[in-house]
Amino acid sequence: MQLRFRRLALLCSAALVTACASTTDNTATPRTAQQIAQQTIIVDTHIDVPYRLHKDWEDVTIATKRGEFDYPRAQAGGLNAPFMSIYIPASYERSGGGYQLANHLIDGMEALVGRAPDKFAMAYSTDDVLAQFGTGKVSLALGMENGTPIAGKLENLQHFYQRGIRYITLSHSESNHIADSSYDLRRRWNGLSPFGKELVVAMNNIGMMIDISHVSDDAFYQTVALSKVPVIASHSSLRSYTPGFERNMDDNMIKALAKNGGVVQINFGSSFVTQMANQYGALRKAAAKQAGVADDDAFETEFRKKHPYPFATLDTVLDHIDHVVKLVGIDYVGIGSDYDGVGDSLPVGLKDVASYPNLIDGLLKRGYSEADIEKILSGNLLRVWRTVEQYAAQYKAG
Repeated sequence: MQLRFRRLALLCSAALVTACASTTDNTATPRTAQQIAQQTIIVDTHIDVPYRLHKDWEDVTIATKRGEFDYPRAQAGGLNAPFMSIYIPASYERSGGGYQLANHLIDGMEALVGRAPDKFAMAYSTDDVLAQFGTGKVSLALGMENGTPIAGKLENLQHFYQRGIRYITLSHSESNHIADSSYDLRRRWNGLSPFGKELVVAMNNIGMMIDISHVSDDAFYQTVALSKVPVIASHSSLRSYTPGFERNMDDNMIKALAKNGGVVQINFGSSFVTQMANQYGALRKAAAKQAGVADDDAFETEFRKKHPYPFATLDTVLDHIDHVVKLVGIDYVGIGSDYDGVGDSLPVGLKDVASYPNLIDGLLKRGYSEADIEKILSGNLLRVWRTVEQYAAQYKAG
């Protein structure tokens, strides 16, 4: 059965991969969530393994004691095409060294493939993802979280494209030389910088997806207006569930993203999907201030004992997917879990990369068809990625 689905996928273009579900026997017994997970490409656009290993190395080719990703759990969950986040902390914009760190983190992913070529393979294109599907290998695509390593030089964009980066999150927790951040009250550029506008065009032309997670609202709208191809929000959720949290997207932004043809990849972190969890950090900081102590790890541990963290649930994540589908349709939503990037804040039922069958089961119970689920798991993102590839190929051809 698995080989049958692999052959079907290989016959499809990335833009049409989910349409192949219609070529299967519609009278067959519906697949279980576990079967769908194992027989479908799953693209998760944001997993923070590279920086996790940089700070606290483990051998993720085998089962690990820490973190949310390793090969056995990826296999159990059906994850076969994660984007590994080449995360550069915002402080590197001031201190320098972002270019070196980015290259170092990329080296780490290439080394992982080199150590376990039977388990991992680099994925530089949609064709790579399709060709490696069903082989037992996890295809590692790369996305750069924070454009700081570009350092104002388009030749660096070319360098990182050649190294395998296939999307760039324009900014992170602080504004940088490219764009304002949603977290930064200092709106240095009122959106994109002059170089940022130049970079958007250059990313279109080279074939690199533009990620608008983390940017300010103004930067988002300017990016969508400039880009000739769809853009992505690699790991964002919805502001309607977290009022006032600019890091998430409001309904007007989602509509603009859909008009652009892009896709919002839902972040699983509890603080991204529920208001209670989103406000928890502020409540802890206020308690520390009132107690006249530092808001450090020790205080957080004691605070959690008295005030347990309000973890989200699988259903609250599904609510976000439902909201996008009802607002703009099935073609504009996917998954960008932020595994290994949001600490101990993951929802009940979605604690690690073995959990995708739980998500699929929840979607089935909410009435989603298998074809729609395949769009959410990978089809929508692959459509955007293939569109970006095709635009760049045409540009290069003149």
